[in-house]
Amino acid sequence: MAQFPRTEAEIAALAQEMLSGLAANAATYPAPPVTTAQLAISFNAYYTAQNAAIAAQAAADQAYTDKADALEALADGMKTDLRYAENTVDFDDDKLKLIGWAGRKAATHLAIPGQCRLLEAVKQGEGWIQLDWKAPADGGKPAAYKVMRRERPAGTWAEAATAVITEVTLVDQPRGPELEYRVIAVNKVGDGEPSNTVMAVL
Repeated sequence: MAQFPRTEAEIAALAQEMLSGLAANAATYPAPPVTTAQLAISFNAYYTAQNAAIAAQAAADQAYTDKADALEALADGMKTDLRYAENTVDFDDDKLKLIGWAGRKAATHLAIPGQCRLLEAVKQGEGWIQLDWKAPADGGKPAAYKVMRRERPAGTWAEAATAVITEVTLVDQPRGPELEYRVIAVNKVGDGEPSNTVMAVL
C-alpha cells in the first residue's frame, strides 16, 4: 500500500495529480468527501502562502545583507576617525578616552600553554587509533600538540605525531602491546603539562 508523502514538494505534486485525476474521472469518483472544488481552494491557499513565504525569506535575506553592509560602512568610518584621533593626540590615553577609545595596548608576553584536557580514544582498530582532546583552559595559546606514546607499564615516552588541531588519527601503531598515549600543548615558549593518558591494545 502506498504511503502518504512526507515532504512539502511531494505533497504538492500529489495534490496536483489528484485534482487533475478527480476532475477527469468524475464518473469513477462521483462524490469525494472533500470535493474537487474544495481541494482546489486548499491547494490555491497553499500556493499563495508558499509564494508569500518565499518573498518574505528573500526580503529577510536582503535585510540581513543591508544590515551587514551598513555595519561594515559604520566600522570603516569609525576606524578612520580613530586613526585620526590617535595621531592627533599622539596616542594620549586620557584624551582618547574622551571618545571611548584608548591608546596602544602594552605588549603581552606569550606564556607556556596549560594542560590539555579530556583526552580520549574515539575509535581504534588493528594498528590505528583516533584520539581527541580539549585545548588548555589556561596558559598561552598552543601552536601545536605533541602526541606521545609509550608501552606500559614503564616504557619511555616518545613522540608519535604532531597535530595542529585537537584530534589526530595515528596509523602504523605497534600491534599487541598495551600502549599509553598522552598529549602536550606546545608553543615557542615551551611545553605545557601532559594531559591525562589513555590506554589501548591495537
